Amino acid sequence: MTAATRDDARRLLERFLAGDTHYRASATTYGDAGPAALDRALDLFLARPEIGFVWLAIVEGNAVAACVVCFAISTSRGGLVAKLDDVTVDAAWQGRGVGGAMLEALAGHLAGRGVTRIDTGCHRANAAAWRFYARHRFRPLDEERLARVL
Repeated sequence: MTAATRDDARRLLERFLAGDTHYRASATTYGDAGPAALDRALDLFLARPEIGFVWLAIVEGNAVAACVVCFAISTSRGGLVAKLDDVTVDAAWQGRGVGGAMLEALAGHLAGRGVTRIDTGCHRANAAAWRFYARHRFRPLDEERLARVL
């Protein structure tokens, strides 16, 4: 995401955060603070790209998919890893390979930056997302993601 594509990222991510039933099931625990929090986050991504970024899939000049990436240092990998969140594809583009292409392009970009693993979470009941991630070589960790709002 750049300043020029910020509105596109906002549109896609706001639709996901407001409408995805699996995310909404956990939104209170996450401390979801609504559209104002999304705006603050997008501003932070633009101001602090060394911490993370919003990755967009552009098709025919239009942003049709988005995801959020934040960096961390892994003691088990001895280097950088990426936390992947808020993966969303516009409904009109779902089932057309856009999400997979976006994820594979992102993986190549991250590997080129020295990132050695991508971590993500997936709601237990989201069977379609589990299949999507399995197709792209993600494996379950037999752990549960936990959150504490400060």
